[in-house]
Amino acid sequence: MLVLVTYDVNTETAAGRKRLRQVAKQCVNYGQRVQNSVFECLLDAAQYAMLKARLTALIDEQIDSLRFYRLGNAYQSKVEHVGKSPRFAQDDVLLL
Repeated sequence: MLVLVTYDVNTETAAGRKRLRQVAKQCVNYGQRVQNSVFECLLDAAQYAMLKARLTALIDEQIDSLRFYRLGNAYQSKVEHVGKSPRFAQDDVLLL
């Protein structure tokens, strides 16, 4: 399923800036950045649960926020893009 992850981490302190880096690093491990604090992640149910748990453990729920939008497996009909596209589509094969 395609999951859109968005976050807002308070960066007024050094601890906040560290949390921001940690959240972004976890998101990069699971998906593709499409905006500064927005990631598209193709995940199965277990991966989704793991990512959500990891991100929830990183943030300070009093001042930070996370949003998870589960677009499902038929996400192609739910996503419309205008402008510069990401380097590669989420469901394309990437060979390294």
